[in-house]
Amino acid sequence: MLQVMGLCLSVLGLLVLIGCGSPKETEVIDPVSVGSDKPRIALVMKSLANEFFVNMASGARAHNEANANSYELVINGIRNESDLAQQVALVDQMIGIGVDAIVIAPADSKALVPALYRAVKAGIVVINIDNRLEPEVLLDYQIQIPFIGPNNRSGAKLVGDYALKDLGADSQVAILEGISSANNSIQRRTGFEEAARAADMEIVSLQSGEWDQTKAAQITSGLLSQFPELDAVLAANDNMALGAASAIGMAGLGRTITIAGFDNISAIHPLIESGAIVATVDQFGDQLAVFGIEYALEALETDVQLDDKETRLELITIESLTAAKN
Repeated sequence: MLQVMGLCLSVLGLLVLIGCGSPKETEVIDPVSVGSDKPRIALVMKSLANEFFVNMASGARAHNEANANSYELVINGIRNESDLAQQVALVDQMIGIGVDAIVIAPADSKALVPALYRAVKAGIVVINIDNRLEPEVLLDYQIQIPFIGPNNRSGAKLVGDYALKDLGADSQVAILEGISSANNSIQRRTGFEEAARAADMEIVSLQSGEWDQTKAAQITSGLLSQFPELDAVLAANDNMALGAASAIGMAGLGRTITIAGFDNISAIHPLIESGAIVATVDQFGDQLAVFGIEYALEALETDVQLDDKETRLELITIESLTAAKN
């Protein structure tokens, strides 16, 4: 079975279908080799349509190229961040081909735990990055999976405080969260709520844009009609911030609505420089996968249960972008 899977992957090249013939719902960017003595690490991400995860894949690949003698890398991703079943299928595929470690940015904090339980029971090291798995669900399955990533709540509070600082008390704020059951979405929503409360502002709407630019634009268009005095939109990722900015720009309001995002993808920089979006937060996505890979290698070498590790965040504004160019 392993040889058949290896042959299928090598023939299909960059785009690989689960089961060699199923619909194109997932991507395996790098082929899987068979019979290597080096540890094989699988990076399982969310949507490859999101620049954040494209950068994550690029950072992981660069690290692998610099350490080619130490490990082999298999990069995977789903086409849509809400395709939970397909990410579960990818995990099961990686179990089937016998990788040594899985570094995963789960699309959902709860739904991926059963599949990762199967991986752990198969003797595979699992490292959680980006979106923290739900501790209570891990406890239910009696497994420990270390998390490496930023404090999303603190990051959202940081950018929320900055975005709202020049607005008056009682300003109207809308929050666009990601997938509602995802831990990072919950934490970012909570940070935004704390920023709005600290500024004595009214949260008039909390809706899920599911991390998607188009859906965020649709929601924002509705908000402009429902709340004509809306002052600010706090978006839990930059894709949704871009969608909000597009909807506001198309509305031709003749006034400014403050928008903030999260992730620091390059597509948001021109809008920060123009003032359409005031700020975002860099969580260094290109390094997150590298941190996870290095942690996985450490676990494989030492056979020691690793602890969670918090990574850094940085507020990105027009001032910081200008300084970076000079």
